[in-house]
Amino acid sequence: MIQLDHCYVPKDFIETAEGLCFAVVQQGTESFRGKEKVLTFLRYVKRDGAERDGWQKLNTKAANDFLRQYYQDYLYHSSFSDADLHGVDTDRIVIHHNPRVRLQQILSAGRRDKVEQDLYALCRLFMSNGIDLTTAGVTGSLLINAQQSNSDIDLVFYGRNSFHKARAVTAALIEKQQMQTLAESDWQEAYDRRSCALILEDYVRHERRKFNKGLINGRKFDLTLVVEPVMEQTVNYRKCGEIVVCSTITADRQSFDYPAVYGISHETVREVVCFTATYTGQAVTGETVEISGLLEQADNGSQRIVVGSSREAPGEYIKVIV
Repeated sequence: MIQLDHCYVPKDFIETAEGLCFAVVQQGTESFRGKEKVLTFLRYVKRDGAERDGWQKLNTKAANDFLRQYYQDYLYHSSFSDADLHGVDTDRIVIHHNPRVRLQQILSAGRRDKVEQDLYALCRLFMSNGIDLTTAGVTGSLLINAQQSNSDIDLVFYGRNSFHKARAVTAALIEKQQMQTLAESDWQEAYDRRSCALILEDYVRHERRKFNKGLINGRKFDLTLVVEPVMEQTVNYRKCGEIVVCSTITADRQSFDYPAVYGISHETVREVVCFTATYTGQAVTGETVEISGLLEQADNGSQRIVVGSSREAPGEYIKVIV
């Protein structure tokens, strides 16, 4: 069972004594053999000679290979989500990196590097347009001071109102040319990093209308939403195989949440749950979509489609067709 305390939420990072830094992927902890585990994925490893503060970033395969070779006890299969993740016992955490705390540290700092200065400029634009940045944080490399000269900025908003207001401000400031939209090369780079199951043209078509990305002083930034759940999750799911369906979106209020949730008008499946950022905000109510994912069934018999059943999620997607 997942315990929904408010200590650990997605986009937080946690660090262990071995010099491993994991990104939290689900709120709360999962009980396993008398221990409370934070559900995570390894993102950085401390190494001698790494460029910034000793941190080396790992992709998905490298992270799994590293843990298999050196720290197999962090490899974990979540019975709650029926997914292979990385589980960290709470008593092995030595530092909890909080995005909200880190953002305020950067904003109040007397000296900033170029990446931090661009973050500051972005936040000044948001604040001057009425956005309360006490509801925001910064994650990714900036969270642990591992940024390099070409690093992106990853802003997190804790609440739908602030997040959607930031999207609207981004759209308006791009229109005023106070921010820039991504160039074709930027879209290509984002597409290549995502391992997206859609072709590039379809990927860009969906992304352009979300206004959760942009450029500030030529540096890419992303806006993400974290909504902290208020009720304990008690439903367990089991995987039932691959599925492809066409359906109409009936609910999109949680489409930018983590995970994103869509209601659909299907005979037996009423919900799509998306664990990959590629398909958050992908469709709105009334649009017809094609969905490829894994069918899951809960203990109570209800069914859902999961998109993003693994980190790369090969062959899984949401695509607007009408």
